[in-house]
Formats: sequence, structure tokens, C-alpha cells
Amino acid sequence: MLTIRLPEEMERRLTILANTTKRPKSFYVREILERGLDDTEDIYLAEAALERFRASGEKAIPLDEVERSLGLES
Repeated sequence: MLTIRLPEEMERRLTILANTTKRPKSFYVREILERGLDDTEDIYLAEAALERFRASGEKAIPLDEVERSLGLES
């Protein structure tokens, strides 16, 4: 179970949507989370990976060098 506090305007919009469509607010909150959770995970996991890379001191390899080594030169 999760409890959240929403800003008044967001709560009002959610209430109008739920009343208009005759669906519970929880339906829309779940939909919104499902749509946004993948993107949010991608962002935060990528940021964490970048921090780990920077902390490792490992040297970055330029893209053109990687492409050349893989025979992907254009």
C-alpha cells in the first residue's frame, strides 16, 4: 500500500478525469506510473552507471574509434 499527497491542482484534474470516465482515481495513477516508471528507471540507472564509470578512472573510448574497431566506419 502506498499513500501519496498530490498538489491540489493535480488532485482536481485526477478527480475530474475519474468522475468523467467513471473509473477510480487509482486506475489512472497506476496507468501513469506504468507509463513513466520505465523512463524514470532508465534515467536513474544510466546516471548511476555514469557515476560508477567516472569513479573508476577508466579511460573513455571515442565513438569513432569504437566504430573503426568494429568495422562500422561510414
